[in-house]
Parts: sequence; C-alpha cells; structure tokens
Amino acid sequence: MTEKQTYRSFQCLTQRKNTKNYGKTLAASVKRLGAYLVDFQDCFQNRTKKFFDKAESYAHGVFISNHRNIERICEDQSDLDYYQMQHFITHSNWNERKVIDRSAIQVSKSLPKRKLTGLIIDETGTVKKGDKSVGVSWQYCGNVGKLANSQVAVMSCLSNDDFASMTDARLFLPEGWCDDKYRCDKADIPQDLRMFKTKTEIAYDIVEHHNEIGIDFDFVGGDGLYGNDPELARKINELGYVYMFDIHKDQHVFIEEPILEVPESKLGKGRKPSLVKPDKQSIRVDKYCDTLNKGDWTEIKVRKTTKGTLKALFHFAKVFIWNRTTNTIEPRLLVIKKQKTKNEEEIKYSFTNANLEQYTPKALAYMQGQRFFVEHCIKECKQVLGLDQFQTRKWTAWQHQVALNIMTACFILKEKLFCFEDLPLLSAWDVKAWICFKFFQQLSDDDMIDRMFVRHVKRQADINRAFIKEGFANVSK
Repeated sequence: MTEKQTYRSFQCLTQRKNTKNYGKTLAASVKRLGAYLVDFQDCFQNRTKKFFDKAESYAHGVFISNHRNIERICEDQSDLDYYQMQHFITHSNWNERKVIDRSAIQVSKSLPKRKLTGLIIDETGTVKKGDKSVGVSWQYCGNVGKLANSQVAVMSCLSNDDFASMTDARLFLPEGWCDDKYRCDKADIPQDLRMFKTKTEIAYDIVEHHNEIGIDFDFVGGDGLYGNDPELARKINELGYVYMFDIHKDQHVFIEEPILEVPESKLGKGRKPSLVKPDKQSIRVDKYCDTLNKGDWTEIKVRKTTKGTLKALFHFAKVFIWNRTTNTIEPRLLVIKKQKTKNEEEIKYSFTNANLEQYTPKALAYMQGQRFFVEHCIKECKQVLGLDQFQTRKWTAWQHQVALNIMTACFILKEKLFCFEDLPLLSAWDVKAWICFKFFQQLSDDDMIDRMFVRHVKRQADINRAFIKEGFANVSK
C-alpha cells in the first residue's frame, strides 16, 4: 500500500454534507451478524443436543447488555431461561476449541495482507474476589500493575497494519492450583490439564497450535516476559518463524562473540574451576545504549496514527547472549527504539532472529511496534465485549465464555473491514452500539447514524489537528 493510499484512512469527515453512506453500509449489519454466526452452527452441538440457539443469544447479549454475565444477558432478553443458559455455559459439552480455531482461521483469512502479519502474545489479568474462581490466586495482575487476587490468561492476536483481532486465550494455572487436587476437582479442571506450565510455555503452545491448524503469520511478537526466555526464542526459531520480543533493560549481551571455556585456576586460590564461562565481558543493554552517539541512530516513520505519524530513532546491532539452559552462545539482532513522549524519553529494547539483509530497518521497526495491537485487542474485548465480566467459577465455563468472546470479536473485525471504505473510523464500540440499537431501536435510523457521525467528526478533528502540526495543509485531500 502506498503512502497516499495509507493516508486515505484519515480522510476528513467534517466537510461531508450527509450521512447516506453510513446508513447504506450499516443497514445490513444485523443480517451479517446472523449469517456470520450460522457458520459456527456445527460447533454448538453433540450427538444428542444442539446448542446453537443459546450461542446465538449469548452473542446477541454481548452486544446489547451493559454487563456481560449470564444473569444480565438473560434479563435483557426476556425469552431466555437463566438456568438453561447457565447449563449451556457451565456444563454442556460443545467444543470451545473448535469455536476458537474457526474464529482464528476467519481472522487470518479476513486480514488484509498489506504488510507482515504478526502473531502477538500477551497476558492479561482480571481482579477477582474470593478464591473459588478457577485459576484465581495472589499473583501479578497487569491490569492493575501489581500483585492482586486475580485470574491471568495468556492471549494472542493476529495483526496486519492497523487491523487485528484475538485468536486464542489460555488460562494460566498457578502451581498452587496444580498441586491442589481438591480445588481442581471443585473447578472441574480436566485431569490432563492439571500440569503446571509457565506463561512462556503456554505462549509456545499457542504459536505451535496456530502453525498446526494452518494460520498464516510472518512473525511472533511479545513483551519482556517472553523476550527474556531464550528457550522460547530457540523453539520458535526451530519452527521457522521470525520473532520480535521485547526485553528488559537489564538484559546482558556480548558485543563480540565470546567463547565458553573453563577458566584457568588461580594458583593457591580455592578448588580448580569446572564450569565454563565466557571469555569476554557482557554489558547490560541500557548501558550499551548509553554509549551510542547521535550518528548511531536512524529516524524511521513507523506508521500513521490518530495522533499523527509515529516516528522514532532506531539502532540495530548484532549481539550475542549466553543461553545458560543449553550452555551455548546464540546470536541476536538487538533493536533499540528511542522515542520522545510528552514528559520524558521512552526507550524500548527488543531481540529478533531477523537480520538486516532479509528485512529493511522500517520492517523491523514495524514488527516491534505491532505489540500495541494485542494490548488494544484485549482492551476492546474487556471494555466493549465484557471479557473481564465473567461471574463463573468452573473451568469449562471460563473456556466457553472466552470462546464466545473471541468469536464475537472476529465479527467486529470483519465489520470494520467491510465498512472501511465508507466508515474508516468505525470502532468496536460503534459496531456494538449499532447492533444494540438495531435490536432495541428506540431511535430512528437517521438519529442513530447522526450520533455516530458526530462521534466520527470529533475523532477526525483530533486526527486533523495532529497531521496539521506535521505540515499537512489540508488533510481532507
């Protein structure tokens, strides 16, 4: 996609005299939702029963209810029986993995292939009360940025350019849960899933599963939790994929390739050394960054955003790390991004197995920046689709609700893409508001479209201000 075509996303709306295109494009949204859900019909059945009507009602409830738990969804749809819906979520044996996989495949097929497609991994936490909800424990919760009584899940999204959607979610079970048979029995956790796995091991399971079911992606991304695990990087490299993982600033690297050897013993000082050590001194990446001069940095325009063009200074360097698990020296490309924010300078460090012969600096900068979209997808799933509003305790209930949430998120992505030419600023909240409106229709179509149009005009005005600062005289062109 050319620079001019990319900029079409930010066409000016303030000069439009009517909203006809909005109405025409959105008119059949509910019909498209119905047709989309029918594609999943065979996922909600077993040999003796069919549950599709409940799945359809739950998906509608995600759009029309302010609180996305079973009780509120049933209150907002008078024809639903609470106990039947509770059974559908908690006890019925439809295959949630089939729903998630089909959603992931649809996301993969729907995403425009404008740039490299990333499979981005991140974890998310939900604060809980009590100790009955499956997986709940006193653990670090990123949602509040500290230790809290919470559930934590490892999630993934597929992203390409400005479009992304969730494709998998797996609950993290702390060791205390895996070692407690009583709690596992009460939560109905399957026997074969009670083995403790670290978050990086779960992340690799997600990557491997996407590969097995034929999902197309060009690289794997993640934050420092995943970047500081050399075994995860090694296994992804063996799968044949590029990775771009953030790392912590205290990560040690070697500027020159060291040799691992047993050091010579010092006469008269202790026992003879038996463990290998590198023959060169390592350096922290933040200390290495401090040694760089102005000429060591390259300014790169990463992408256009609603706040203007995202640009930053980048530095690339081939470095080496000591993988203590395998006792080997492994090469890495160190990517450092330095970006000015309102109050300070933000520096991000990443490791990748890509190289500058295969990828341009701009492509590497793009890959590093795509981690934003998994955070954005999780935020949408929570704030718009109620991912953090579950009030169930059992393993199956959590899995079922997450699967339905991912399925609904995929529909929102498809709506954004379908409506993009006429409504480039269509958001997940807009789609939810429109679907909810069409179900209850207390306003006329024109009134509802006018409300959405006003929101888009305000968004566009913010975009215009950002780009005018960069020197665009008329952003409507």
